Amino acid sequence: MLGRLKYFIITASILIPLLVVVLFFLPKINSSNSLLHFLPLLNATINGITSLLLVLAVRAVKKGKKILHKKLMITALVLSVCFLLSYVLYHSTHESTKFGGEGIIKYIYYFILLTHILLSVLIVPLVLITFSRALAEKFDRHKKIARITFPLWLYVTISGVLVYLLISPYY
Repeated sequence: MLGRLKYFIITASILIPLLVVVLFFLPKINSSNSLLHFLPLLNATINGITSLLLVLAVRAVKKGKKILHKKLMITALVLSVCFLLSYVLYHSTHESTKFGGEGIIKYIYYFILLTHILLSVLIVPLVLITFSRALAEKFDRHKKIARITFPLWLYVTISGVLVYLLISPYY
């Protein structure tokens, strides 16, 4: 099973970040489309819920509730896919919003944004490898990588909410 998933993981880990980069250079489909103006808030909400699910999933597995852990993690993964689809839809129809803050908040925002972007690229293969090991019931190997994946995925989801909160006045 892991062998077959290996090609999917490699492909997704390359194509997803590439797609996001390409989005910023492509002409926007309809940048005046006000029907999709709610998507950044939806994305932040999805990130917030995913953060909560990740914490609850870790608590569940520590308490021996493996079925609950599995359900919470699958839900977190599905929400992350929904986030990605929504993000692509929004950024294919809207220009990027410029941050307008000044002083120390500007440096804080760009630090959070930069770390969020870099770790969001790294988290794709980590999440997929962690899930594939769980699906293959290789729980020792799953647990090892989950110890790395969990805090990074949690940071990406929380920092996504923070980026939204910091830039939302400029939409």
